[in-house]
Amino acid sequence: LLSTGLAPAAVSATVNIAKVATGLAAAVSHWRFNNIDHRLVLELAIPGCLGALVGVTVLANVEGDTIKPILSVLLLLVGIRILVRFSRPLPLAPDKADAETTRPGGAPRFDEPGTMVAGAAGGVTNGLVGAWGPVVTPYLLHKGLAPRFAVGSVNTAEVAVATVAAGSIIASFGSDGLDVGVVLAMLAGGVIAAPLAAYVIRFLPPRALG
Repeated sequence: LLSTGLAPAAVSATVNIAKVATGLAAAVSHWRFNNIDHRLVLELAIPGCLGALVGVTVLANVEGDTIKPILSVLLLLVGIRILVRFSRPLPLAPDKADAETTRPGGAPRFDEPGTMVAGAAGGVTNGLVGAWGPVVTPYLLHKGLAPRFAVGSVNTAEVAVATVAAGSIIASFGSDGLDVGVVLAMLAGGVIAAPLAAYVIRFLPPRALG
């Protein structure tokens, strides 16, 4: 979207508006497939929403032509980070069969101290350019969390983060630059793909997914 000439604020608003509906479809699907760690959702969503406000604030106070190349580099670095992180074998995940290592519902206990920091960082990039999952999900996978719970929890938390980001952007910039056709196309594609992804994620190994 940045490469098509859309202003950064319009890009972030477009992506986040579409992600609200896509995220709801994904959350329902992941819930049906028991892919969600509800405590982890809160640990990600709260700092993620605060981070989104920071990202939108930056977006509102920097000229579009100035921040566009910075956002492009940011997205490139996110991609490189994923490739580097998953080019090496992942650490072994703890045994999830032990009752002491699971939460009610079967989700593994995940108590990494950096989780809220990852959520806040993802919120900032989401507010800036709509990048939430590519920042947060690789962190969880690399810490040994099973893909189904990593993706399911991140997608569910994304509903709150995208709502805050989209609402803040529209409040700051209005609807200038928004292309309804692009929003609807992204929304439709995402809603169609989300249930399929929620099913397939249960069978993908973490490194291949990364």
